[in-house]
Amino acid sequence: MTHQVHAFEPPERFVAGTVGPPGERTFFLQARGGGRLVSVALEKVQVSLLAEKLEELLSEAQRRFGVELPEVAVAVGDNDPLDIPVDEEFRVGTLGLAFDVDSATVVIEAIAAGEAEAEVELGGDEVDEVDDDEEPDEDLDRLRVRLTPEATREFIERARRVVNAGRPPCPLCGQPLDPAGHLCPRHNGYHR
Repeated sequence: MTHQVHAFEPPERFVAGTVGPPGERTFFLQARGGGRLVSVALEKVQVSLLAEKLEELLSEAQRRFGVELPEVAVAVGDNDPLDIPVDEEFRVGTLGLAFDVDSATVVIEAIAAGEAEAEVELGGDEVDEVDDDEEPDEDLDRLRVRLTPEATREFIERARRVVNAGRPPCPLCGQPLDPAGHLCPRHNGYHR
């Protein structure tokens, strides 16, 4: 079986977004460029971890290689919905991050979940040059995006907004509140 590598180096647009109401949202990474549109599904925790690890990657690139980083954007960047149609190419199992020193760009690779993959994992956040010779699970589909530090910062800000736009947390236990309330463990299972 052949695998597909959807490469956007650089994309016209690369965002995290959701489809569905809070509590039933499906999270996507979506890349657009060159007349192509690719959407891959992933979990909320993966989007949150991706934003966190990208921030760490940028800080480390600045520390080790002296990369100029843009300030955190004060203005709201790309807040448009996902492009239509949102057709899931695959579900992400592994996310890989790297910093390409030669081009001063961040490389994000989303690899499809394998048959035996049971848990969500975030791949190596190594700050190093990209080595295309070492590709784990070469038979799996992947989405590869190369971003400038500015575009990476914009992606991080939007990803954080998307993750925080869900259901508000319970003030007692921190679990998401449904519109009808929830069974709070801090109240021994009574509705709150």
